[in-house]
Amino acid sequence: MSRRPDVGNPDRLYTVTAGRSEADSDTFDLVTLIVAECRPVPGMQSEHSRILDLCRHPTAVVEVSAELKLPVMVVRILLGDLLDTGRITARHPTATRSDDLPDSALLKEVLHGLRNL
Repeated sequence: MSRRPDVGNPDRLYTVTAGRSEADSDTFDLVTLIVAECRPVPGMQSEHSRILDLCRHPTAVVEVSAELKLPVMVVRILLGDLLDTGRITARHPTATRSDDLPDSALLKEVLHGLRNL
C-alpha cells in the first residue's frame, strides 16, 4: 500500500495562494530557472520573501518547491505573483542543437590523447 505524499495543511495552502488553485499561465515548468530581481521588502508575504532569498542565483522551480516544502502548483502560483510585479525573471533552459556540439572525430582524438597520458 503506497502512502500519498504529505502536501501540508490544505487550509494553509488555500491561504498561501489566496484561494487560487491554478497558476495563471504555463510560464513555469519544473526546470525553469528563477532569478530574483530585488530583495524582500517588509510586509511581503513570507513565502514570497523566501523565494526571493532562495533565488538570488538561478534556481529551478523544482528546487524552490523542495526548499519551501510546498507543492509545485502552489510554488507556480507564488512565482506568478512575483513575475507579475517584476520581482523575478524566468529563464527557460535552451535546448542544445546538434550542430552546436563538437565534432565526434575531434572528441575521439581528445579521448585518445587523454588515454595516452
